[in-house]
Amino acid sequence: MQTQAAGKVLAVSAWDDDAQELTVRIEMETRKAVNYPALTGPAQPGDEVLLNTTAQVLKLGTGGFDFVSANLSHALPKPETLEMGHIIKARYLPCQLAVLTLEEQEQYADVWERDLENLPVLSGQLHSQIAPAAAGLFLSGKRKVAYVMTDAAALPLAFSRLVRDLKAAGFLHTTLTCGQAFGGNSETVTLHSALLAAKHILECDAVIVCQGPGNAGTGTKYGFSGIEQAHHLDTTKALGGQSVAIVRMSSSDKRTRHQGISHHTRTTLDLAYSRCLVPLPMGADTSGLPPGHTVQFVPNTQSALDLLTEAGITVTSMGRSPAEDPLFFHAAAAAGLANLE
Repeated sequence: MQTQAAGKVLAVSAWDDDAQELTVRIEMETRKAVNYPALTGPAQPGDEVLLNTTAQVLKLGTGGFDFVSANLSHALPKPETLEMGHIIKARYLPCQLAVLTLEEQEQYADVWERDLENLPVLSGQLHSQIAPAAAGLFLSGKRKVAYVMTDAAALPLAFSRLVRDLKAAGFLHTTLTCGQAFGGNSETVTLHSALLAAKHILECDAVIVCQGPGNAGTGTKYGFSGIEQAHHLDTTKALGGQSVAIVRMSSSDKRTRHQGISHHTRTTLDLAYSRCLVPLPMGADTSGLPPGHTVQFVPNTQSALDLLTEAGITVTSMGRSPAEDPLFFHAAAAAGLANLE
């Protein structure tokens, strides 16, 4: 069940054209909120807005934001004034929207009959892994890297300021959103199409696939959103790509199940039918790693983290910086720096 509150917009600052950060007064309290113009139209000071406050009430990790459900001061454009595709995302929700997917466009009809031609596809589990992985790919000479955001966590790509920073620094060339996720430079219905589009339409030389911000976990073996990694790895292999697993590791997590190679990674690699490349930083302990995959130890993973620092990109995972949990970030960097076929 959701909770809501109505308030008045006091100030607006735009992250980009796709997301606005609002300061909203609700009765005697001032709160931060995110507005997605594609869903509710642009907001401006003085507007009366309806907020979804559920995550804040539950004290979840949304960065301290409520979300605008409706702008009560302005009507949205009439349908006949918009150019829309016929695929609906966030389907059957009050915020559902129409997007033009690549699959709908006749000029790309031949793409879906091709394969990935050994395209390297790095699959992660946590959104924060994409930064060191992308930096590693950049150092490996990959200049056209696509990020495919799935629908396992946040649905709007615009919520990720990390992706915005990585694109501005040139570590990501383009973005695609698949499934129910939306807001990428390109929209697709499925992960399969997103990967083929990255290779044959966008001409990328590597892809990172991962959920957006907002990982869900329950502490149980299969009840976590990053379990989709197994599907990513198998899909990549089935389409003729090179499956590369970004390993989740930690030297600082107080939970035993995430120390060393996380039980999340052990679970997904056990579930994956395909044989995958599993890059690890030099000297990493492989205890608990399921057999049948190709382990590669990668030197100088610090170089990718140094590159992020030089670019002014700050990234944390579970609130921890690279200095506080170095193994997590070195493991992600190893995937980008690995010797790919």
